Parts: sequence; structure tokens; C-alpha cells
Amino acid sequence: MLTRLMMTLASLTAATVVQAADRPNVIVILADDQGWGDLSVHGNTNLSTPHIDSLARDGAIFDRFYVCPVCSPTRAEFLTGRYHPRGNVWNVSTGGERLDLDERTIADAFAAGGYATAAFGKWHNGMQYPYHPNGRGFQEYYGFCSGHWGDYFSPPLEHNGKPVRGNGFIIDDLTDHALTFLEQHRQQPVFCYLALNTPHSPMQVPDSFYKKFDNNELPLRYHGKEREELDHTRAALAMCENIDWNVGRVLAKLNELKIADNTIVLYFSDNGPNGWRWNDGMRGRKGTTDEGGVRSPLLVRWPGQIPAGTKIPQISAAIDLLPTLLDLTGVQRVGDKPLDGVSLAPLLRGKTAEPTDRMIFSHWANKVSVRTQQYRLDAAGRLYDMLADPGQQTDISKQQPDVAARLAAAVKDWEGTVLAEMVREERPFTVGYHEFPVTQLPARDGIPHGGVERSGKAPNCSFFTNWTTTEGRITWIVDVHTAGAYEVVVDYACPAVDVGSTIELSCGPHRLKARIVEAHDPPLRGHEHDRASRGSESYVKDFQPLTLGELQLDRGPGTLTLRATDIPGKNVMEVRGLWLTLKP
Repeated sequence: MLTRLMMTLASLTAATVVQAADRPNVIVILADDQGWGDLSVHGNTNLSTPHIDSLARDGAIFDRFYVCPVCSPTRAEFLTGRYHPRGNVWNVSTGGERLDLDERTIADAFAAGGYATAAFGKWHNGMQYPYHPNGRGFQEYYGFCSGHWGDYFSPPLEHNGKPVRGNGFIIDDLTDHALTFLEQHRQQPVFCYLALNTPHSPMQVPDSFYKKFDNNELPLRYHGKEREELDHTRAALAMCENIDWNVGRVLAKLNELKIADNTIVLYFSDNGPNGWRWNDGMRGRKGTTDEGGVRSPLLVRWPGQIPAGTKIPQISAAIDLLPTLLDLTGVQRVGDKPLDGVSLAPLLRGKTAEPTDRMIFSHWANKVSVRTQQYRLDAAGRLYDMLADPGQQTDISKQQPDVAARLAAAVKDWEGTVLAEMVREERPFTVGYHEFPVTQLPARDGIPHGGVERSGKAPNCSFFTNWTTTEGRITWIVDVHTAGAYEVVVDYACPAVDVGSTIELSCGPHRLKARIVEAHDPPLRGHEHDRASRGSESYVKDFQPLTLGELQLDRGPGTLTLRATDIPGKNVMEVRGLWLTLKP
């Protein structure tokens, strides 16, 4: 009986592999803060993006494709095919960026379908397992899980949960790892998610790409020129040309491996531009629910399957990408929650769509806008005819009261159903899974007390500083999955004059004490690579790991508290975060 069962399972596995081998590879490339207007294929003559443009020439270009106003919600919608409030993604940091664990992802589906799955780059939907990419269907992960990073040259990254050092400019490095993955799995269908983190600030790019734009006056400018910061725009465009170079490397690798004809390449961005720059006169930018904040490029190439030069005018959105890619590949969806997206495969295959009055909703910061094929009702209730007035200049709600009322009712219904599913609760950070024994608790997820401060306004890449008294402390709200002993490491910095503090880490009745005995005082870095003034990102330091020892943790919710019991100098130390490793 057992032998027969094993033979049956083996045959089913073999059948899955054979079936998967007949399916196309999928490469999804996502840019970060690249606006619709940041490509030459959309008419921007300030820069040249020939490799990205070639996807439109050799495949399909979508004219009206919409994402969210900011990063993590768009990523959640791509991963699930569902509006981001359904997955409880309500922030871009401090835990609110995490996608609920009962949501199943596109990678879950491709992994179940026999694909090798990998993600390279910025994740931004949860760091601690099982929110981590390795817990969401990706067998391989290299990059960083926060929303943004403080320095793009050889930064600290992670590989499947373990800390590593990047090699060179970050998205060149991410692309290198993606190319290696394609080589290693050339005999197996792959689902590769290349989530590039530029042109998000800080505005850094190698000299070879920046020299073209240095002091360039740029013929195309934002229509309110007084608002544009030229240094920022120049750096952003240079970063976009660097993205294009890396896209060209991916396309060249597909040709080298002779798998280009059996590979779907999809390219899009996660929100509108991160600065006031040319965007074809659209109103709004990143962070807004207006057209300029949510309209994104979408280019899809599949030689021999998607007719070259296909132009798709119908409105579509990030929620459509999961059903579309599953439809194109024949991979079965995992999970049974209702999708908000629809498959765009018929449009990609050249079929004429039936007339529809589809609505696509955009939400952020308690603002909701809705788009139809012709109209946009903005978050203030103003109505615009987007065919006649793409810049949203003239409110026609009084001339078209029926349309305005219908769309306003649709927004109210969406808020009462979809948006009502979002609960802004403080979820603890998960710790301690045998299948993923290392847990990272960065400063981003901690809470400072007693005068301790963050190094920058944005938590994502910050560290804790100004720890000067025994009243100061740092806490992390956690939920321990497995009771047991954990090795504790803190990433720290401390000048020689402050060495000697005694620190204590506690959780419930358990305590661990250690003393800082070694100085480590690295300089701030990142400013030497900036091409424009940085926004909210902290500068960074090369922190050093300090092993504190073993701490017993009980199963269930608790609060990790890091405090000092003795401070011989002026400061305790600076803290980048904790690493907890579950002992076997």
C-alpha cells in the first residue's frame, strides 16, 4: 500500500513538472516612484529608455493603467489581485505595510504550479516570517524588506533572512542576482519578481549615468516650473536610464539562454513620480489619488503570443495583474477569496473587449477617487472628463450631475465594503518559527521612550540615537510562535568615550544582561552619493553586531524591552536593531 502511494505521488509530481515545463517563464519588473512620464515611450524627450520602450514595440502598451498613490499598497494589490484595504495594508512602515497572513499571493500560485519562484529587491509588505517573502511563496529572496534605504552603494541587505552586504549600486546588484537565478533555473519555468527600488530617494546613481544630466536644463518641465527641483529631476531621470540599462541586461540574458520566446516580461511602476517633473500635464504626483499620482506604465511582451505593437486603451489596474498572469500561463490560483481584478489576457491576445463602464478605485490617506473609461471623480467630489480634460482643470459635476451622483454613490459603497475591511490595529511582530529561525527586529519596528530618538523622520531606514539616561529604552511588541532559547544580537555603534554601559533585554519574567566593552564608531554615510537634497531618509552607518547571549522567550504576545542599567559615559549606544535566532 505504501509503495503504491509513493508511486502515485511520484507520478503526480512528475506530471506537475512536465505540465510546468510547457508553461512560459514570467518576469515582473517593478520600478519604485517612476512616473508615467519617466519613459521616452510616453513622449519624454529628456531621457532615453530604449530597452523598456522595446517591450511596447514588441508587445503591448497600456494607455490607462492604475496603481496606488504609494508603494506598499500597490505591491499588495499586485501580489493578491485584491484592493489593499482587504489585506489590511494601511501604512508604509512600522507594521502597517504588512499584508495579512490569510491572503494568498501570486507567488504561492506559481510555486504550487511547479515554478521556481524568486524575488529580488524591495519587498515592503512585511519583514518578519511569515510576512517575509520566503513565507509568501518566494523560494529565493535577496534585497531589503523595508520601504526605502539610506544608501544605494554596497548597502546591508539580506539573503533568505540572513544579513549580507550588497555589491555595488543596488539595482545593478539586484539585477545580477536575478540573472544568476535565470541561469540556474533555465531548465525549469520561473516566476521572477525584480522589484527595483529606484528612482525612489535618496537620489543616488552612478556617475556614468548622471553625467548626461548634470547641469542639463531639460527641455520638458513640470507645467508649474516654480515647483520643480531640477537637481531632483536630473537625478530621477538618470536613475530611470540606469533602470533601462538593467532591463536591457535582463532581455539580453533571455536571448543568451534562448528562452526569450517562452518568457512573459511585464514592466510597471508602483505610483506616480516622487517629484514635480514632466508628466504630460497630469495633476498630482506620488501620494495623491489624482491621475498623476496613480497612472503608471504597463508594458507586456510575450513573443508570438502577444501581437507586437498592441495598444490597449481600456482602463486597468494593479489588481488585474494576478488574474492576467495566471490566465496567460494556465497556473491555477491558490486561495478562494474574491478577486477585485480581472484578466487582461483577452486584450493582450488581440480580442476586442465588450463595452463596459468599469470603475477603478484609488485610495490613500482617507481619500478615495474613482476612474471610469471617461471620467474621474476626485477625492473632493469634483468630476472631470478625462478624455477632454486629462489635466483635471475643469470640474463638470454641475454640468453632469447624474454622472457625479452615480460615481459618488459608488465611492460610498466601496468605502462601506472594501475600505471597511481595513482595520488600523497594532499587530505584534512575529518571532520564532523553526522553518525560519532568524527574526530581524529593526529600529523601524521599535518604539523609543525616555528621550531616545530616531535618526530620521522616516522610520524605514532609521536607527535609534540620543540614548542618554537609564529612563531611556526601546521596545518591540512581539508575538512569539515558539517558546525556547534565542540567541540575541544587537547591531550597535558606540564611541570609545561611551564604552562600558550595561544593557538589559527583557521579555516578561526573562532577562538578559550584557556590557558594551568594544568601541565601534563608524561615520555617517550616504551623503557622499546624494545628487539632490534628501527628504525623510536617514543617513546610515555600518553598524557592528554585538552578541548579548541567550534569552528565554515564552510563547505568545509580549514586549521586548532594551534598557540600560548603568551608563558611565554620555550615551549608551546607537541601535540599528535586534536579531533573534531560535536555538535548535
